[in-house]
Amino acid sequence: MITAEELKRRVEHSPAFILDMPQVHANLQPLQRIRQASDCRVLYSMKALPLGPLLADLKKRVDGVSVSSLFEARLAHAVLGGQGSLHLTSPGLRSEEFAELGRLCTHISFNSLSQYQRLHASGDGYSKGLRVNPKLSFADDERYDPCRAHSKLGVDVALLQTALPAGIEGLHIHTVFGQTDFQPLQAVIAKLKPFLLRQSGLKWLNLGGGYLYHSISDLNPIIDTIRYLKAHVAEQVFLEPGKALVGNAGYLLTTVLDRFESDGKTVLVLDSSVNHHPEIFEYQRQPLLLDEHKRGCRTAILAGSTCLAGDIFGEYRFDTLPAAGDKMIFADVGAYSLIKAQRFNGYALPTLYLYRDDAVTLLKEDEYADYSRQWLG
Repeated sequence: MITAEELKRRVEHSPAFILDMPQVHANLQPLQRIRQASDCRVLYSMKALPLGPLLADLKKRVDGVSVSSLFEARLAHAVLGGQGSLHLTSPGLRSEEFAELGRLCTHISFNSLSQYQRLHASGDGYSKGLRVNPKLSFADDERYDPCRAHSKLGVDVALLQTALPAGIEGLHIHTVFGQTDFQPLQAVIAKLKPFLLRQSGLKWLNLGGGYLYHSISDLNPIIDTIRYLKAHVAEQVFLEPGKALVGNAGYLLTTVLDRFESDGKTVLVLDSSVNHHPEIFEYQRQPLLLDEHKRGCRTAILAGSTCLAGDIFGEYRFDTLPAAGDKMIFADVGAYSLIKAQRFNGYALPTLYLYRDDAVTLLKEDEYADYSRQWLG
């Protein structure tokens, strides 16, 4: 794996987003073991990072892609070339788009009974499913909780106790995010067991994402669960990791533009912004800084370069305070960062780099033409 110092030396532009493909491949290894042991299928959830070279690489390593919209479906279909599975679930399906979605996708999990009743007859060629809400919550932050009260995500399983609507061939279940053990999955399957056994003979079951497989040492619980489901409930079981593949494979390189004192604390202004990783501001999350020294005697507030007062990455510790011109690297920013990034204040998006085969390759530099095209047409 490439080191932070190597990235600083080999990446010319700042700010820059770097995707570490060897790390993506390492993250795939536990999923490959699960697939081999259980004969399940692995989909990449492209909402985490729909980068073209990444999709092209994963095409050869996973069984398909999961998407949430028409644009994602078009992009995934173009990359896959009609090979592999293409799964879709979304609360926002539009009637005028559905015929095309039906042609592009191999599997569609309807988010509600009304959505299914309204749309399923307007497309064909795909396998019909329902997203089910088991009404079990595992997230401390309800903004991440698909099973929160009054959830918009999935059909309350209590509404399906008698039978599934005619034509339904599969079910989609997604309940967690960022989990580092399989206890939630086991609890969900235990609760749903009577319901699932009544649906025995389903063509497929999609267990969704939300598990960080590379951080889970014992894979036997999910292997055993999948084997049980394949034996008693569905012909095929799908997993759809997103952050599990790319989260710890993404880096944000940034440069200090200014250093000054403010009310007794040092502020370092960076050439990046929380607008390049909006979840920092949205969820008040402090990203991992590779240059921090946890026991350092000096502290500094790392701030973005926009006029938003809350454009703050957090307060970090250092042995020696960085100065203007010094580069720093945030890690674990591969998922839900670049896809949500925007150009507030007219600042360019991070330049894109790909690291693989011991080479750091420039993919795209955000230029004024991109900004003007967005606003002037």
